[in-house]
Amino acid sequence: MKKVWIKNISIAAAAAVLMSGTAYAETAAPAASAVTNKAAIADIVKLIDVAGRQRMLSQRIAKDYLYAGEKIATAKANKQLKASLKELVSAHKVLKDSINDPEIQNLLSFVELSIEDFKSTANEPFNLDNAQLIIDLSESMLEGSQYVVNSLKAKVKVKESAIVGKSGKQRMLAQRIAKYYIAYQAGIKDKNTVDQMKAAVAEFSSAHKALMANPANTPEINRQLHGIDRLWKIVYKFYLNIEKGGLPLIVFNTTDDITKKMNKITELYVELYK
Repeated sequence: MKKVWIKNISIAAAAAVLMSGTAYAETAAPAASAVTNKAAIADIVKLIDVAGRQRMLSQRIAKDYLYAGEKIATAKANKQLKASLKELVSAHKVLKDSINDPEIQNLLSFVELSIEDFKSTANEPFNLDNAQLIIDLSESMLEGSQYVVNSLKAKVKVKESAIVGKSGKQRMLAQRIAKYYIAYQAGIKDKNTVDQMKAAVAEFSSAHKALMANPANTPEINRQLHGIDRLWKIVYKFYLNIEKGGLPLIVFNTTDDITKKMNKITELYVELYK
């Protein structure tokens, strides 16, 4: 993930919008004020992308731990796990430094505790108890990150935040699918594992249709979405066969491919709404 634009976020502008709770200046306000507000909204949209990516990282770290533990795609999973933990910590700092809202800051403090538990557990030897713990931690971190995304979206009640949030969530759902697929193969064969994986597939399909129908899409965004559409129509059937199993490498590689493509699309949406 490119970090350049993160460093360029106007923290003061973002804080101004978060503390005021308003998205736009009143129509009678001076033009200069409107420009400042527009810039602040663009910064919040970027922060929504950062917080949204944390959702994905929470799922990818758990997935990688499980894949490495099962000795499937071991080298790639371990490398990705290490990089994802590093990115998770770095992005968390960006959010804490950029947001002054007390309620969100309190939630971020809780997430920080979960990150420490996540890091320590991810570095412990693989067994089913640790696997279940890492899944539980990933769920807590996902819930916390989703809360941050929703809070930021509530501060800027505009369509831009909704589209970026929806697009960004697709990255998480792809990794969530792989997480629960490999969890079932690793021996966590309860009903919740199957239900959560199938729910992620259904939510991805629904959101994908909504994104493809978005009238503001550029030709490049549509091209990228159609690329995912061709792949998704084939691979989602593999994911739904979670109880049959047998395709862990295909699941690992295709969900990573979808996540990568959705990250590009989310970046395009962020650029579109500058």
